[in-house]
Amino acid sequence: MESLVSKRWQTVIPAAIRRRHNIREGDRLEWIEDGETIRVIPITSDPVQALRGRAKGERLTERLLAARAEDRHRERRQG
Repeated sequence: MESLVSKRWQTVIPAAIRRRHNIREGDRLEWIEDGETIRVIPITSDPVQALRGRAKGERLTERLLAARAEDRHRERRQG
């Protein structure tokens, strides 16, 4: 995707990127430049809300419980 820079040094964030990252009017963006590339990072006012649902479908609770059961089993064999 690409966008143009206006005479006033403004550009438009493509709609697909705005939707994917839930960027709204008034949101802040951080520009990170490393000498070769420029990255634009959306800054959220509520980081907890921004992360809500990100791990959906990862079955993290089941994986944690399985790992805990494995640890208990290993401790019983050693002790």
